[in-house]
Formats: sequence, C-alpha cells, structure tokens
Amino acid sequence: MFKPLDPLLHSELRLAVMSLLISADEAEFPYIKEQTGATAGNLSVQIDKLSAAGYIEVEKTFKGKRPCTLCRITPIGVKAFGEYVESLKSYLKI
Repeated sequence: MFKPLDPLLHSELRLAVMSLLISADEAEFPYIKEQTGATAGNLSVQIDKLSAAGYIEVEKTFKGKRPCTLCRITPIGVKAFGEYVESLKSYLKI
C-alpha cells in the first residue's frame, strides 16, 4: 500500500543536505552548515553517510591556504531522492 521510505534519506539533516544539493548540484560545507543549522561535527557524520551510500561525492581541496569541502549530488543520489519524493507522495495521496 505505502511505498517504503529510504531510511538514509528519512533523517532530517540528510534530507536537508540532499534537498540543497538537488537544486544547487554542488555546495561548500560552510554553506550547507549555515542553511541546515547543523553543527560541523554532526554535518560531517551525515555527509560521510551520504557519501558512503554513493548519494553524494565529496571533494576536499584548498582555497588559498584554507581547506574547502565541496559536496555534489551523484546520479545515484538524484535517483534515490526522486524515489523518496515519490514514496512520500504515496503517503500523502498526491
């Protein structure tokens, strides 16, 4: 009757990260942190989980002498996000 919800995306913070990346394609860590209101530590953990699942890719570089972490949604992540949204619609009967 109801489609299953992806437990990885059902977390509020992970869903927020994916929602940001689905519309922006990529974002730097400080921007994601600011938009979600998450702590750096918690955000790092959740980004690692999304990365391990293949939903996002993380690129660590430098801007001048400062570290820069860039997150991008992957095709697998786009597909998983779309399926999650469709599953939610089955609950809402949209």
